[in-house]
This record gives sequence, structure tokens and C-alpha cells, in this order.
Amino acid sequence: MSVHQPALAAATVGASPWRLARRELGRRASVRLSLVVVALFAVMAAGAPLLTRLSGWGPDEFDKSAVDPYLGGQPVGPLGGISAEHWLGVEPVTGRDLFARTVHGAQVSLLIALTATAMVVIAGTAAGIAAGYFGGRVDAVLSRLMDLTMSFPSLIFMIAMMSVAKDVNRILLMTAVIGLFGWPGVARIVRGQTLSLKHREYVDAARVGGSGPWRILTRDILPGVSGPVIAYTTLVIPGMIATEAALSYLGVGVRPPTPSWGQMIAESVSFYDTDPMYFVIPSSCLFLTVLAFTLLGDALRDVLDPRSGRQ
Repeated sequence: MSVHQPALAAATVGASPWRLARRELGRRASVRLSLVVVALFAVMAAGAPLLTRLSGWGPDEFDKSAVDPYLGGQPVGPLGGISAEHWLGVEPVTGRDLFARTVHGAQVSLLIALTATAMVVIAGTAAGIAAGYFGGRVDAVLSRLMDLTMSFPSLIFMIAMMSVAKDVNRILLMTAVIGLFGWPGVARIVRGQTLSLKHREYVDAARVGGSGPWRILTRDILPGVSGPVIAYTTLVIPGMIATEAALSYLGVGVRPPTPSWGQMIAESVSFYDTDPMYFVIPSSCLFLTVLAFTLLGDALRDVLDPRSGRQ
């Protein structure tokens, strides 16, 4: 034991923070399971066209033979019509394939959520670093803008915008509207980190050595705030997915026939007592995705930003 302990300690001291973080995350079963779930849905979204070709049914194809017109359009067969032909069953009345609509719904929901998250992180990081590093009037203006954006009734504005704007690309509009209100949270975290970093010795040394603000921000400040930003990003994604689903559920999101999980859940409410699988399948996908990103984000926050953890 005494022979191996110094070697282990030396390896730990010599390892980089990112290597130590990966090692710590790899020990957690919840992280491994979350990564598997996230990877599964990411592959599902990316390969939606291929998967639907393999299943033999597109998301907008009707199969009237899969529903019973004498029973109000209920799926033929058990569990919502699950069979070798329709892997997750079919929609009541229309007979559209649920597997095809679920994987294409994953594509739409994750595309909106990830794109909006990228906008939020880029804008929030830029604003937070600028406010924390330059201070003074720049900090005052950006901080007031953060306060104004966070105090705005974002959900009401989103519903109003999505209701009024009718002849536009709904996916682009949803991405822009959702991303518009998310950046102040990232900006506040980055601003606080920047304030604690800008007077460190290595930053002062770079400033004395003649480095300009841009070089200091990108070479010295940005790597220092990357850990908390990555952790917060993983926690933002489930909120974005839920927001898209909520807007689609309220009928102001993605328009039919384009599928999304929120829209499918809204349509399934009328059938949950006669065909519960129609409700269970998209709800389970939404729940598992949000849960996986949340658990992954919590673990990343604990490892990369320990000061934000619970006491």
C-alpha cells in the first residue's frame, strides 16, 4: 500500500483539472447512464430520416388500415397498435406511425433546444466577460440590460410573438425567441467569475507584458470561466427542451404536420383514456431527455464548479 500511494498522489497532482474532472465523472453511475441516454436521443435525432426509411413509414404517411373506423379511429391491436409494421404503434384516427413521428420530433425538439442554448451561451459569455473585465460604464449598461431582460415576462412575450408571427419559419422564430431571454443567467455567472480572475497574478503579468484586452480575454480569462459555463450549459439544455415542448403544447410552437414532442403530447390528451400509449411514448422521451441532461449538468457543476454546489 505504501509503495503505490505516493505514485497515485503524484499522478493526481500531475494530472490536469480536465483529466481529473473526467476521472471523477467516470466514477459516477448516474453520469454514465445519462450519457447513454443523451447519446441515444442524439443519434435518434441525427439519423431520423434513415430510421424512418428502415421502419418503412414516414412521419406524415397515413395508414388507415391500422385504425378501426368503427371504434372512433382507435388503433388496431394492443398497446396502441404496436406491431412488426408499426414499432411504437400509430396515432388514433390518422394512423400515422408513432415511431417516425417520435424520431422526427426528437430532431425538431433537440435542434431548437441546442441551437437556442448555443445562442444563449455565446451571448451570455461575451456579455459577462465584457462586463466583468472592463467594469465601469460597460458593466453598468450590461448589468442593467441583464436585469431588464430577466424581469421581462418572457413566457407571455413568447406566446404573443409566436401567435402574431404567422408567415415565418417557426423553428427559426422559436429558436430566436427562446434564446433571447436565456443569456442573462450565463452572463451573471461569467461576470462573477471574471471579476475574481481579472486581478490574478497571471492576468496582471500578461497586462504588464503588453498583452491587449482581446488577448487577455481569450487566452487568460475565457479558459478560467469555461468550467462553470460548460456546467451551466448542460443545465440550460433541459430548460430549453421543456420550453419548446410547452410552447408546442400550448399550440403556439411548431405547426402541424411538423412533429415535436410537445405537439404530440398536446394531441394525445384527448386519447389518454382510450389509447394511453399515444401519451406515454412522447412524454417518456421528453422526461428521459430532460432528466439525463439535468443529472449530467448537476454532476458537471459539482466537479467543474464546486463552489456552486450544495453546502
